[in-house]
Amino acid sequence: MPQQQIPRSRAALARRCTAVVETRWFAVTVFALILLNAALLGVETYSGIVADHQHWLRLAEHLCLAAFTVEIVLRLAAHADRPGEFFRDPWNLFDLAVVLCAFLPVVRENTTVLRLLRLARVLRTARLLPQLRIVLVAVARSLPGTLSFLLVGALLLYVYAMVGWVFFGGHDPEHYGSIGRAVLTLFLLMTLDGIGDAVHAGLDISRWSLLYYGSYVLLASFVLVNVLIGVVITSLDEAREMDGTTSSEPRPHTDRPEHTALAHRIEEARRALDELERELIRMPSPPADGNHPRIPTAQRRD
Repeated sequence: MPQQQIPRSRAALARRCTAVVETRWFAVTVFALILLNAALLGVETYSGIVADHQHWLRLAEHLCLAAFTVEIVLRLAAHADRPGEFFRDPWNLFDLAVVLCAFLPVVRENTTVLRLLRLARVLRTARLLPQLRIVLVAVARSLPGTLSFLLVGALLLYVYAMVGWVFFGGHDPEHYGSIGRAVLTLFLLMTLDGIGDAVHAGLDISRWSLLYYGSYVLLASFVLVNVLIGVVITSLDEAREMDGTTSSEPRPHTDRPEHTALAHRIEEARRALDELERELIRMPSPPADGNHPRIPTAQRRD
C-alpha cells in the first residue's frame, strides 16, 4: 500500500545513509576536504600563483563545493525518517547555511563575501573534533559573563584614565594628554608590557604614582583577568558535561552490526503495532445492548 511504502522507504534510506555518515572514513574525508579548502584559501593570497593557475584553483573550489554538497545531502538523507532532529542540531544548521549560501547569486558575484563564506567552512572542523567543539561551546556559554567582565573593565579603565589625566596629563601629554590616550596607555599596561618604564616615569612626577600603578596592576592584571579565567573555566566544565550527556544518548542508527539488527527489530515492531492499530480501527463497534460475541472455550488462551 502507498501509505506504508513511503515510511518504509524513508527508513531504509535513513539506515543506508547513516551507515555511511557514521563511518570513520567519511569523517576523515570531510576533514581532509576542509583542510584542502583552507589550503586553497591560503594559496589564493599569492597573486603569482593565482595568475599562473587560476583555472585549476577555480576547478578545485568547484570540486570542494560539490563534495560539501554531497556531504550535506547525505546528512539530510540520514535523517529522512526524523527530519526534525537534523534541524534541531545547531551544527547541522550551520553546515547547511554555509553550503546553501554558496549557491546564491549575490554571494557568487561578491568575491569578498564568497571568500568569507569559504573561510567559514574551516570552522566546520569543530564538528569533527570533539575537543574543539567543547571549547567553542564554552566560549559561547561564557559570553554573558564576559560581557559583565568587559563592562567592569571599561569602568575601571575610564576611572584610572581620568585619574591619570589629572595627575600626568601636563607632564606626559604623549601618554595621558587626553582620555583616549590615557585609556590606550592603560590598556597596553594591562599586559604588564612596559610597566617598569611607566612606573619610573611616574616617580619622576610624583611618589603617588607608585600607588596609582600598583593598584591598577593589582585590579586589572590580576583580579579581573582571574575572574575572566574563572568564567571561562566554569563554562568549559559545563560544555564538557553537555557534550558528555549528548554523546551518551543512544542513537537510533549506528554502524555496529548488533545495533543495526536491533534497529531492524524495533522498526518491525513499530510496523506491527501500526498494523494492529489499523485493524482495531477497522473492527466494528460492539452492539448497543452490551452483548459481546462469545469465544469458544477451545479457542480461549490464558
